[in-house]
Amino acid sequence: MDHAELTTEQVLKRDIPWETYMTTKLISGTGLQLLRRYDNRSESHRAQLLDDDGPSYVRVFVSILRDIYKEETVEYVLALIDEMLTGNWFIQEKSCKILASIVSARPKPQDRFFANGEASNSKSKSTTIDDVLKLLVEWLCAQLKKPSHPSRGVPVAINCLAALLKEPMVRSSFVQADGVKLLTPLISPASTQQSIQLLYETCLCVWLLSYYEPAVEYLATTRTLPRLIDVVKSSTKEKVVRVVVLILRNLLPKGNFAAQMIDLGLPQVVQSLKAQAWSDEDLLEGLNQLEEGLKDNIKRLSSFDKYKQEVLLGHLDWSPMHKDPLFWRDNITNFEENDFQILRVLLTILDTSSDPRALAVACFDLSQFIQYHPAGRVIVTDLKAKERTGPVHANFEALRYLRGAAIANTLKTQKNTHEEWRLRKEKEKEKEKEKVCKRCKQTYTASSNSSSSCRFHPSFFVCRRHDDQKRYYELGPDDPPYASKFYDCCGAEDPDASGCTTGFHVSYYELGPDDLPYAAKFYDCCGAEDADASGCTTGFHVSYDDD
Repeated sequence: MDHAELTTEQVLKRDIPWETYMTTKLISGTGLQLLRRYDNRSESHRAQLLDDDGPSYVRVFVSILRDIYKEETVEYVLALIDEMLTGNWFIQEKSCKILASIVSARPKPQDRFFANGEASNSKSKSTTIDDVLKLLVEWLCAQLKKPSHPSRGVPVAINCLAALLKEPMVRSSFVQADGVKLLTPLISPASTQQSIQLLYETCLCVWLLSYYEPAVEYLATTRTLPRLIDVVKSSTKEKVVRVVVLILRNLLPKGNFAAQMIDLGLPQVVQSLKAQAWSDEDLLEGLNQLEEGLKDNIKRLSSFDKYKQEVLLGHLDWSPMHKDPLFWRDNITNFEENDFQILRVLLTILDTSSDPRALAVACFDLSQFIQYHPAGRVIVTDLKAKERTGPVHANFEALRYLRGAAIANTLKTQKNTHEEWRLRKEKEKEKEKEKVCKRCKQTYTASSNSSSSCRFHPSFFVCRRHDDQKRYYELGPDDPPYASKFYDCCGAEDPDASGCTTGFHVSYYELGPDDLPYAAKFYDCCGAEDADASGCTTGFHVSYDDD
């Protein structure tokens, strides 16, 4: 028969050779007596035996699962355990605790051996142990959902999970059974001794799960983190504070937990905890590690590049930088980049988003820009932010931020400040566009360049006889005896004489208004195109003489 079609009733009708197992010392004589009394009996008779000596039967069943590898026997014992976990509460509680303690203490897979001393590589054996664990985990989850006992069901289930979640297979089964969300409601400040113990064991379960990535991903979707921080704020029990701090330390580098912790005020909580007198070394070390990790994340999360990425992707959330005054003071001028690109994206989010949180964050960020930028209100008004806040009228939180920013901004002398900012920006723009004229060597901008801006000599300062043959200068060693020096265009003999012609400024490598389309300007002797290029020839200095 196909094993997938087997029923519990069919398995329980099997005849298992218990005497053979005792002969090979796989079960004890006491175990054989218990099994003879229990095997192939009616349901009512087995129930009575479990009432009388349930924990003993659990020990026998688990020892069989641990030591015997015959498939039919393992299936038989699994069927017995399944039946046992539907009995009265006393049997369920004791059996569950014993089973949990034995499973958690059993040897690791690589340490297991057959009875004859050979190492086990049986896939069947591994599968059956996994079946036992899965069955037990399902029962524990059922107790958390709907306890069989009003006051003992949940504590027993949590106690057993605290012992079993060390097992990778149990963690996997617990997550698959949707058990993570069942722990969250149990994480709350406790006062009585019983409730403190339950809280401690629940947090211990979360700590064990914090080492298992699928469980961490599931924790990120629940309200576990805020509850843990509430517990660590109010608890005075050292063991509870220790296990919560260790959970937070494990979660800090994973996912978006760091940003959430900072937003929930955990750095201040850690400072308060460090000021208290604790004796547990693990707790003190965990607090120091948590503090350092939070500081590093605050620095990382407060960078403008990260903020810009968050805005451009449209993933607005209450990350730490939004409410950090230092972030806004240090980065406020960065918002001017690319013609206020970040502000425009924030306004687009107000137009298109239906997410209340994104709308609230966008409005808050606009209010911070208005508050910290000298011309914030005028700039936002110019970008028509008022027309874009219609979709957020239903969002009280968003409106509160905008109203607060408007009030704060009204207290400033925005008009004068804006004028100063405007003049400063215009000067900066003009300075960025300044050029040097290659004819008169003066600096100029495109807006100030006119047909009379540049005074220059259109011809060269030459060395030859004047037409009137009256004025002579000191000659250079290579000058002819009759030479003199003057501007050939106007005859001015002073090389620093003001230009005789006016026109537009012309920058280097820029053609003048009368230049041919293909014209270029350069020294004819060496081809250098820079008017200030170093000379290509050397010789004696030659002075100018007035007379």
